[in-house]
Amino acid sequence: MTDVVDSDELLRRMQRARACAVREARAWRARRDELRATDPAGSGEAAVRTVAFEAVVRVLDEVLTPGRHRSAE
Repeated sequence: MTDVVDSDELLRRMQRARACAVREARAWRARRDELRATDPAGSGEAAVRTVAFEAVVRVLDEVLTPGRHRSAE
């Protein structure tokens, strides 16, 4: 990656990444719920992916708005 971007563009990219992670977390959560009764292994995989995307959202929240979010401590 050799593109040089200004801080405004970097902020926009991080906001888009956060929005994408929120959408993915919702989609995987819905998938987990769909599979719960019929495919426990698939539901488990979807649950893991949900947690991963939720972690990305939490990290980006802290980067974009430092100190406004509860810590896990």
